[in-house]
Amino acid sequence: MRGCNLRCPYCYNTELVEPAEASQAQDAGGDENCSQDLNAGARAGRDQPQFVGAEEILAHLKKRANVLSGFVISGGEPLCQPELVRRLVLEARSLGYKIKLDTNGIFPDRLQKLLDDPAVRPDYIALDVKTSPARYKELQAQDAAAEKVIRSIKIVSALPAEEREFRTVLYPPLVGRAEIEEIAALLPADARWYFARFQNSHCLREAAEKVQPYTDAEEAALVDLARSKISAAELR
Repeated sequence: MRGCNLRCPYCYNTELVEPAEASQAQDAGGDENCSQDLNAGARAGRDQPQFVGAEEILAHLKKRANVLSGFVISGGEPLCQPELVRRLVLEARSLGYKIKLDTNGIFPDRLQKLLDDPAVRPDYIALDVKTSPARYKELQAQDAAAEKVIRSIKIVSALPAEEREFRTVLYPPLVGRAEIEEIAALLPADARWYFARFQNSHCLREAAEKVQPYTDAEEAALVDLARSKISAAELR
């Protein structure tokens, strides 16, 4: 789904950061913070992908209902458009699909509302924890982002372990030993905590492409540190 309320420098889904139109998020029951303009140094979509609408998505799900079993709603940030998420979940579930939602945690109220309604409660939640909460302001996050991320972590942590995971990209300027220790202190002991390698290509910000990824040894040391706090932490 298009539109996001964060501007992570290393984001490779550059085409999904901005909505197609400034009014898109609001028209879909979204938030104005999801349609802010990119600042200097950030890039608009470069590959000009072909986007599809909700009707085409649902038609595809109906056609493939006997072949596919799961439906992932990702982005961008899906909860920028909560009513569209609700519609997609309802329609997909009526076709027998299991639902996974990827989210950045900046909309804890919307996340809780989904989880409180059995009709639209996703079967699985993947929560991206970008860095330590106090550093979210570096991602152009809206006010009170740190508090909101912490609330979302608590909301997702309350789910059964088999229904959730946490994810962190090993982007050197934002994730080091101190940040891993701070994040680990917020996660439940039984968390599945997956780390992803930072790839310095096709980034939202050109400056991020000049950042050298961690070496294999540095990555291993950071994941080992995370694993000393959260036993199910691993590089994926």
